[in-house]
Amino acid sequence: MSSILVVDDDAPAARMLTEVLTREGYAVTMALSVQEAVAALDSGARFDAALTDLRMPGASGLDLVRELKARDPAAIVLVLTAFGNAQAAAEAIARGAYDFVSKPVDLAQLRFALARALERRRLEVENRALKQREVEGEPERIVGRSPQMIELMKQAARVAPTPATVLVTGETGSGKERVARLVHEYSTRAAGRFVAVNCGALAEGLLESELFGHVKGAFTGAIAARPGLFREAAGGTLFLDEVGDVSPALQVRLLRALQEREVVPVGAEAPVPVDVRLIAATRRDLSAMVRAGTFREDLYYRLHVVTLALPPLRERRQDLPALVDHFLRLTASRLGRGPIGIEPAAQAALLAYDWPGNVRELENVIERAVVLAAHDVLSVDDLPGEVRGTPPPAPEPARGELLPLEEVERVHVLRVLEAVGGNREEAARVLGISRRTLSRMAQRWTLPDSRTRG
Repeated sequence: MSSILVVDDDAPAARMLTEVLTREGYAVTMALSVQEAVAALDSGARFDAALTDLRMPGASGLDLVRELKARDPAAIVLVLTAFGNAQAAAEAIARGAYDFVSKPVDLAQLRFALARALERRRLEVENRALKQREVEGEPERIVGRSPQMIELMKQAARVAPTPATVLVTGETGSGKERVARLVHEYSTRAAGRFVAVNCGALAEGLLESELFGHVKGAFTGAIAARPGLFREAAGGTLFLDEVGDVSPALQVRLLRALQEREVVPVGAEAPVPVDVRLIAATRRDLSAMVRAGTFREDLYYRLHVVTLALPPLRERRQDLPALVDHFLRLTASRLGRGPIGIEPAAQAALLAYDWPGNVRELENVIERAVVLAAHDVLSVDDLPGEVRGTPPPAPEPARGELLPLEEVERVHVLRVLEAVGGNREEAARVLGISRRTLSRMAQRWTLPDSRTRG
């Protein structure tokens, strides 16, 4: 839920905006003056965007713009201006405001401007985080040593230096953007920008403007021309996430951009050449959508010159221990804590879970556990209930018969061996026992004979 600060000395207008935005799903804080808004900021409140009136007694909206930008240069501020007061709007934007909304407020214009502003903030936050990781010596990388991931990284390295368009497929949370960034970093365009946009998160009109740009006056609220993401990514890579959600009308414009290497900004007549490498990603089956007539066949063939298919986490459980170690280290570093460990039983629970949210869900589970844990070694009790309760129950005994403890142990060892792909050395580490002890168990219980894979 995005948090919005609404500042207006007109109490009825402020309440109306607060109610409208709350119904839209935003968390809204209302202030009737700049002083109230600054007090909210001083109390520790943080906002994804601010919507402020321009003319107010005492401190003005311009003063608030300066205050917000001083605290956070990336702050997103939209100003409310009286209809026709273009000079004041231009001055606000020159001072750092992102956009303006005319009074009386047109709700459609407000939704459009706010959604565009929040999407831009998301992109800026992600790009800053990427640059910070590079400064700290922690470049974006893919963690994995399973055969599937090794083969995928080989394919990514081979296609990266070429100009070929790449389609990354995989379930939500499987790491499609990380693969796209890997291709960019290994390409000849690595010095250029990597610009990402989630096509499924924006309405059609907003996505069109974001991708191709617009000229001044192209629509209500377009007081200045914007280049669009195709041109912002010039010399670099444009990543279109969830391209399967693009509307049929936009698919036509996207196809033209790929074929002609040019875009036509909204409201413009002449095309503008673009120099960009395109990587697309989707959780959908585009070939099935082509057969159903919901995705253009010609665009599909343009996008999947090379396809990199990411397997879900449940199909590459061998990667899970390394991913857990990776996220433990990153989370501890972000929180300023020392090394964080994990008990074998907790590791086994993570291995047994099905991970419908894939790597993203695993990262969130690890971060939550580290934040809430009062100790430096995570136990099963530190994991969410759905993860703790996932190992399937042991075989039930016949009625009136107790299941021997040894049978429970044997079933548990079998599950861990299956989760790590038969790698006995890895299984012994997860179980917290020696390799020799596991070998004795295997002989006693006649477990499947598997070679240790390094």
